[in-house]
Amino acid sequence: MQDAKEEIKSRLPVEDVVGRYVELKRAGRTLKGRSPWGVDKTPSFMVSPEKGIWHDFSANKGGDIFTFIMEVEGISFREALEKLAGMAGVELTKYSGGDKEMGKKKLRAREALALATRFYQACLSRDKAVCEYVFYKRNLNRSTVEEFKIGFAPDGGKVMLKALEKRGFKPGELNDAGLLNRFGGDMFRNRMTVPFIDTNGDVIGFTARVIAGGEPKYLNTPETILFNKSKYIFGLYQAKESIRRSGYVVIVEGNMDVISSHQAGVKEAVATSGTAMTEQHLKILSRLTPDIRLAYDGDAAGVKATERAIMLAADLGIDLSVISDYHGAKDPDELIQKDPALWQKAVESKIPAVDWLLKKYEEHLDLTSIPDKRKYSDIALKLLSYVKDEIERSSYEKKVARKLGVDVEILRDKGNRLELELSKKPSRYLQKPKTTVKSDIIRQLENSLLALKIFGGITETKIPLEIPDDETRLNELELVFNEEHRLGTDDLEREARELLSRYQIELTRSKISALQEKLLTLDEDSDEYDDILREITELQK
Repeated sequence: MQDAKEEIKSRLPVEDVVGRYVELKRAGRTLKGRSPWGVDKTPSFMVSPEKGIWHDFSANKGGDIFTFIMEVEGISFREALEKLAGMAGVELTKYSGGDKEMGKKKLRAREALALATRFYQACLSRDKAVCEYVFYKRNLNRSTVEEFKIGFAPDGGKVMLKALEKRGFKPGELNDAGLLNRFGGDMFRNRMTVPFIDTNGDVIGFTARVIAGGEPKYLNTPETILFNKSKYIFGLYQAKESIRRSGYVVIVEGNMDVISSHQAGVKEAVATSGTAMTEQHLKILSRLTPDIRLAYDGDAAGVKATERAIMLAADLGIDLSVISDYHGAKDPDELIQKDPALWQKAVESKIPAVDWLLKKYEEHLDLTSIPDKRKYSDIALKLLSYVKDEIERSSYEKKVARKLGVDVEILRDKGNRLELELSKKPSRYLQKPKTTVKSDIIRQLENSLLALKIFGGITETKIPLEIPDDETRLNELELVFNEEHRLGTDDLEREARELLSRYQIELTRSKISALQEKLLTLDEDSDEYDDILREITELQK
């Protein structure tokens, strides 16, 4: 695919691609603008047309047009490649080699799904009873129905199949697209259809709701060569521009909640489409914004889902909050039917996810009872182990200590003991995740140190980082150097020493954290447990 990448780059100037998302202004040989992630107060986003690269100093991100599309759209490299190929008019199948056959299959599946979408839309427009259901019972307006490409799958064994066969599609191709059931007939019958649309605007599947009763209420496209439910986020295609403008995203439980929310003016709403939230979902959304708001029910399932979200979000730098005031309604859709303005107000009245969970725990425990106090402290401390910011965690520890009527140091001592004992007893509540994400501060320090090492003429300060071979990475580091380091040689040496000292401190902290997490998985009586404990002690000196 390297040839395809180069061909796309030759046809798409970096300033044209970035300019679709960021307003750029000339600043000498470079272009400047505001971060599309909304984290800067002054223009800190730079583009070098000459080198074909970009760097966002406020968000500590950078690269070429492929990394930009991956970050700004929250998509994989393959998806970014396909999107940019479409923009550039490059046919990827010419470059795919062994993937050529799969490329053809995917193309035919997309064509079949696009045609099925139009077929279902036409069926909706011709059926008066279904129109009454969609427009009056579901209270959807014509603009919303068109935006989400809502349609109707007619009753009958092979109505859609026969319609698409007349347009040249074979049953095997329709099966690849997830349009047929295991008996070779139409997957969706007598249901309102809502397409799953990917970030390129292509239909990759459907969710379909019964109209006249029956089970299951919702039927979704199974896993196919195009549709992966662990990665797909319903409504993201329609929501991403609003998310970038407002700086937050709202995760609701159901697809109809998403549609109703968009119609009510809260276009930042998305859903994980009938599956539990995954780390992949959060990673995709965190590329667009760190402000993620959960609109879950307050029942046991909602508490469990929020616990899971906190666990998954721990190392992603996400500001997680909960929308909970539904003014007596059971979910966002019901609240919107009652009064759209109340839903807009609820979205603004978010509370931090940790606060919301602590309150839920308190509602189900008697904090005047010694056994429930012990239980509450166990749950709360395990929850707070996911709060990375020291000041934020300290504030919560004091709050919990006040609830329990104990000194905060007693609570912290118990927390330290629980950290070491967590692996011995499977927790009913939360389990510690593995840390796999390098911290932003370490990445930023590495960028600065490499920029100084390569372009700053540093000779006295030994910087223990390998110089990258990738030309795009080198160009990005040069951009970092030109923007951040414009001092004399002596000053650059001093700056390098200071940065290296901070870098070593951050690496030590990161290593201690990783060792502590490994400690939780070991038996306290094992030799490895003792070795790691000694290593942590040495690092903390």
